Amino acid sequence: MTSPLFRTKKVEQSIRDTEEPEHALKKSLSALDLTVFGVGVIIGTGIFVLTGTVAKDNAGPATALAFVVAGVVCALAALCYAEFASTVPVAGSAYTFSYASLGELPAWIIGWDLVLEFALGTAVVAVGWSGYIQSLMDNAGWQMPAALGSREGSDVFGFDILAAALVLVLTGILVLGMKLSARVTSVVVAIKVTVVLVVIIAGAFFITGDNYDPFIPDSKPVPAGDSLDAPLIQLMFGWAPANFGVMGIFTAASVVFFAFIGFDIVATAAEETRNPQRDMPRGILGSLLICTVLYVLVSIVVTGMQHYTELSVDAPLADAFKATGHPWFAGFISFGAAVGLTTVCMILLLGQTRVFFAMSRDGLLPRFFSRVHPRFRTPHRPTILLGVIIAIVAGFTPLNELAALVNIGTLFAFVIVAISVIILRRTRPDLHRAFRTPWVPVLPIVSVAASLWLMLNLPTETWIRFGVWMAIGVVVYFLYSRTHSRLARGEAEPGTPPASSGGPGSR
Repeated sequence: MTSPLFRTKKVEQSIRDTEEPEHALKKSLSALDLTVFGVGVIIGTGIFVLTGTVAKDNAGPATALAFVVAGVVCALAALCYAEFASTVPVAGSAYTFSYASLGELPAWIIGWDLVLEFALGTAVVAVGWSGYIQSLMDNAGWQMPAALGSREGSDVFGFDILAAALVLVLTGILVLGMKLSARVTSVVVAIKVTVVLVVIIAGAFFITGDNYDPFIPDSKPVPAGDSLDAPLIQLMFGWAPANFGVMGIFTAASVVFFAFIGFDIVATAAEETRNPQRDMPRGILGSLLICTVLYVLVSIVVTGMQHYTELSVDAPLADAFKATGHPWFAGFISFGAAVGLTTVCMILLLGQTRVFFAMSRDGLLPRFFSRVHPRFRTPHRPTILLGVIIAIVAGFTPLNELAALVNIGTLFAFVIVAISVIILRRTRPDLHRAFRTPWVPVLPIVSVAASLWLMLNLPTETWIRFGVWMAIGVVVYFLYSRTHSRLARGEAEPGTPPASSGGPGSR
């Protein structure tokens, strides 16, 4: 008999659970709402910062090609997410998908991973937003007291009140309903995309053709390192990536990939979508395509305005406009970044609360958190709990060193989802799939390989921290979740057969 650690939850049972009155979320989102959510969370500081960083250090003007490569890697994962989100339109994203294919323990591990990824991501973005707002306030002659400002680099005890306040306000919006959240996001995303388009169009008039020569600079090898800051692949094999040249494009792609993080959060809203079979693939793939095009255009503009060797690392777009004699664009870009980070923070918080809600509804976390608000039909309890915790963390903690955990968590989720697509195709070929990932199993295997490659390029220290968090999760599972799981207790809807207790190969 297969171990109960790998008991799977039938897709039909997952869908039935969404119909329980006390645990049912309101369906109010359209394909446009999902696309806006995707664009809202993907476009953040990456488009304003990473373009200059990788152009100067890794790829030169060929940074545009690096964004294309990273976009292709994300598209491989997005195709897998699109099949699952349309087939299993249940809150929880990769957690729910792995529960239906790999089993309970793997599902718990990926859910535990997503809780860390989204919580830490929300706090990091809130701190970044606070920094932009304080910068704009300084330009206007207003200055925050040191004890209430950013904790990044601060040597005095204090609390970042702006970061905490942002999280609490967004928590309130999410409690009031998904449609309100979608409307707020639509307005903010419209402002953010307008800023990006103005930068692209205005910057195009200041492009100098000589700045693209050479488009792919000569390769420069990078000496291998042996510290915990070195990529894991260096410590394992002594191999170091190259900067510039053709290989530099792939090195840059491993960096700019993280500017795409967030499209997977669209899948967490599947249960709140009116027509998930049609709209989930459109939302996931549409938002990814839009952001890839914008990223490529921005990188072409910034490397054309200023030679890549002269680009600044901190604010490449703003400084490129200063170099062409148009400094007022710096404030305009800072405004766009500050506005844009608002939606990034809200959608990350949205994603985390939906994963937490799904795990609670399955009994892996206390069921108290799976009851929805009687009026707003939102998971208000986990939203308020997590919002308060994240606000405290964002207020007290400089999170620059922990931000890489967001990246490794996302890539780990990509791997799990791709593997789950292959397994569910074999174990449940009878399921109706409104969207089918093409070329299975080849495409998911390529997606797994690409994600693992990017994970190996992350610092060893990040792997150690990730391993510690996963170990804590395993302990929590055996102490609480294993015995409180609804599958472990044999709970099912009245008049329906009990959920499967087999492993990944069970039917």
